[in-house]
Amino acid sequence: MDLKLYPLRFEFLAKEPVFFPPGKASNILRGAFGVIFRSIVCVPGCRSASECEIRRSCPYARLFEPVSDGTGPSGLADPPRPFVFRARQLDGQTVRPGSPFHFDVNVFSLETETLAYFVLTFAAIAREGVGSTRGKAELQSVRMPGHTIYSASQQSITPPPAPLVLRLEPGPRAVRKIRVDFLTPTELKHGQKIAERPDFPILFGRIRDRISTLRALYGGGPIEMDYAASGLRASQIQMIACRMRHLETGRRSTRTGQSHSIGGLVGEAEYEGDLAEFLPWLEAARYTGVGRQSVWGKGEIAVAF
Repeated sequence: MDLKLYPLRFEFLAKEPVFFPPGKASNILRGAFGVIFRSIVCVPGCRSASECEIRRSCPYARLFEPVSDGTGPSGLADPPRPFVFRARQLDGQTVRPGSPFHFDVNVFSLETETLAYFVLTFAAIAREGVGSTRGKAELQSVRMPGHTIYSASQQSITPPPAPLVLRLEPGPRAVRKIRVDFLTPTELKHGQKIAERPDFPILFGRIRDRISTLRALYGGGPIEMDYAASGLRASQIQMIACRMRHLETGRRSTRTGQSHSIGGLVGEAEYEGDLAEFLPWLEAARYTGVGRQSVWGKGEIAVAF
């Protein structure tokens, strides 16, 4: 079992002051990506993917507004987008002219043309202005471990030879205790409600479901495993400490004008038990995120021993 992805780092040089409001850097980047990406690939007059008559071949529809065709995993109104943003280090920051800044995008679609769309779109965003102040910048490079996909000096896009592969099988080492840091607001659904704390069966269940869905839809096919048995074993893991708080923040949709909460739990929780089976899934969740609105940068976690 594995999960494949392209972990991309976009590196920029600010030409004008670039500001990212607290807690909203990833959401601002996601919104800008959607607007500019649509302008690049969609036919004139197409206002949204729902109006597109050739959805299956439309890059914008497939990547930014995927809609279920009834053949994917059950329980999903629409498929998750095949990417997440990682930009929390930019929250509340002003980048001065002449200074570098970066953010990461983890892409789960294994079609290499997808990477070119991201490069072209963020190069255009930088030229037009990025952040809430729309400060102009220049895309300097796009990298992943061991490979440069784009550099401003060469002005060309070089697809990577292979994606990063995250193994989901347990390693030989026994693991009895871990700490999970919830780095950005996290909301875990359980029983049609938002869980008040990240009990391990809930946390693992949402991680397992998200990774399985991304793999089934965008690369590698469904994961063959006994979901009920893994859930039963997860229920044996005990939470021994929980230091969490609710962080409230919101966003305003430029398309509808409506305000939406993008808050959730942040903090840390400690777990104890036979954790070796679950550790690879927790490590993979560093890249995928977990819970609601992960594409906006929510649900970012890290694991410590």
